[in-house]
Amino acid sequence: MNKNPAGCIMTLEAAVRWREQLKRDGKTLVVTNGCFDILHRGHAEYMYEARELGDALLVLINSDASVRSLKGPSRPIIDQYNRAYMLAALASVDAVVVFDGSRCDRELAALAADRYVKGGDYTLDKLDPTERAALESAGTEVCFKPFIPGFSTTTIVERIRASETK
Repeated sequence: MNKNPAGCIMTLEAAVRWREQLKRDGKTLVVTNGCFDILHRGHAEYMYEARELGDALLVLINSDASVRSLKGPSRPIIDQYNRAYMLAALASVDAVVVFDGSRCDRELAALAADRYVKGGDYTLDKLDPTERAALESAGTEVCFKPFIPGFSTTTIVERIRASETK
């Protein structure tokens, strides 16, 4: 089945309506979030594994302004629309929502997903307290997936910059 990736990029309001339909249909929603600045194999495998935990996967991505505040003035490398499009093009991703804040507690509360997935560098104690409270309030199960060694956007950017100085 081919899908139009642009059609999978939603506003929060549209995603909440979609979520409500999933519930009515008895389907489970998995949510994850992040910057996803340079899409790499680690991200693709992470999305695949997250999607395996439910019937649908929604990815919340930080807006360009949010990435700049978290990662510094040289980021993001890829703008928010194109990051969202690349993620939406993955077969494992059903929907993408861009959020503006540094945290996505409002979105997590509104979506009330069945499961929330984070990468292996997180633990329950390392989750942002407002995001964790939103997840707990919604009754969302939290799952952690290990990183694939050698794949991180920061490492890729550092390798590119090092090769430019040679």
